[in-house]
Amino acid sequence: MKNYYIIKNGILKREKNTVYFEGKDCKKFIPINDINSLFIFGEIRINTKLLVFLSKNKVPIHFFNYYNFYIGSFYPKEYLNSGIVIVKQVEHYLDPEKRMKIAMEIVNSSVFNMIKNLKYYLKHGKELRNFIDKIQALKERIEKTKSIEELMGIEGSCRENYYLAFNEFLRSNFKFNNRTKQPPENEINCLISFGNTLLYTTCLTEIYNTQLNPTISYLHEPLERRFSLALDIAEIFKPLIVDKVIFNLINNRFVNESCFDKQLNFCYLNEKGKRIFLQKYDEKLRTTIYHKELKRKISYQHLIRIECYKLIKHLLNDKEFEGFKAWW
Repeated sequence: MKNYYIIKNGILKREKNTVYFEGKDCKKFIPINDINSLFIFGEIRINTKLLVFLSKNKVPIHFFNYYNFYIGSFYPKEYLNSGIVIVKQVEHYLDPEKRMKIAMEIVNSSVFNMIKNLKYYLKHGKELRNFIDKIQALKERIEKTKSIEELMGIEGSCRENYYLAFNEFLRSNFKFNNRTKQPPENEINCLISFGNTLLYTTCLTEIYNTQLNPTISYLHEPLERRFSLALDIAEIFKPLIVDKVIFNLINNRFVNESCFDKQLNFCYLNEKGKRIFLQKYDEKLRTTIYHKELKRKISYQHLIRIECYKLIKHLLNDKEFEGFKAWW
């Protein structure tokens, strides 16, 4: 099954037993059994007939506005409900010690994968080693944290140093000065924000296909109007998926200034840039690695679902949760 990304404006509807897209210069049938999830970036007209069809076939839709900001998802009725898993999710959230254990492992895994990325580029100079040492020193403080707020502070400091280290190995015309999100102020911030948003929705799709409730989380606070567990899971995979895609796009010259539109203190991907990013992002999700424990090849996207299963086993006291850490 595939993710489908619709950038053009048009109509999306049910045509017999398949999904049909009709745009100004594009007509395409999408077999329903081939759809994992839909990502909508264009101005699309849909109707309830389509939504009922997609819901019946368990296909989530994620919507983005003109500037590529995530605006919401059509989340079909959950079909793998498990009362015991929800009870255990809530129990682990309400118990400060149990919550901290999961949250610390999420941050520990995320920071481990950041360091792994930077070590790959060590040949670019000793300044990169200084950044790695700073992040490693911060990582050693994770196990000593007493609160979620303190843990989030350490994670933020690690990520700040990690992003600054990008300047040591990315092409010189892509510079990171400081992280700006709403809105992203330059090209590198634009790429990070867009990639992180895509990963959040990808994680949401994978959570949907498990017994987990996406609103109950451990590192991020559960809030109204967001699926905070997807934010938790995404933290682990940002360095391995989003950041690797960005490194590839920049250093292999897939993107340049013509891929971005700029306004006052605001930078976003235009249609050309969006197409390139989505292509490379989807290629990354479909890339397979040999999993040491499972002893078979699995895709990066499936790794995310396995992470959800690992969390379920932890909640049910089957096996302690250990976040994914790259070994290659």
